[in-house]
Amino acid sequence: MHRRRSFIAMAGSALVFIGGGGRAAAPAKMTVYKDPSCGCCHEWSKAMAAAGFSVDARDTDDLAPLKVRLGIPVDVQGCHTAVIEEYYLEGHVPLEAVRRLLQERPLVQGLAVPGMPPGSLGMGDDPQASYAVYAVPSGTGAPYVFMEVRPRKA
Repeated sequence: MHRRRSFIAMAGSALVFIGGGGRAAAPAKMTVYKDPSCGCCHEWSKAMAAAGFSVDARDTDDLAPLKVRLGIPVDVQGCHTAVIEEYYLEGHVPLEAVRRLLQERPLVQGLAVPGMPPGSLGMGDDPQASYAVYAVPSGTGAPYVFMEVRPRKA
């Protein structure tokens, strides 16, 4: 009798586990704040949507107040600002870095790619692209290299 209850409990647990894995998770919602006339911001947003994120693109002529409110250091600011869950994504952050951020969930405010590096996501496809993605820690501390984008091998 005890074995039967154990088996039924284990089978029920397995069904719950399998059933949960069979459902598709809702895509993470990302709000992108961008200049309405900036083509690279539009391309970055399209790439995020194509990767499965639910993108809400919001045009604005003045991103400075948002960057101040989010606490984005001036030296790592980029072209546009996105917010996903509790993080911000500043500039042309590559898809691989976004996925890693959401998987690892480090104690950071967000990720940043300063400026507009040629070949970064949204800035054209350049196999020789090389730039750093910075993590901005929560609390105190300087931004640090979260990942480096290196030239692709032919």
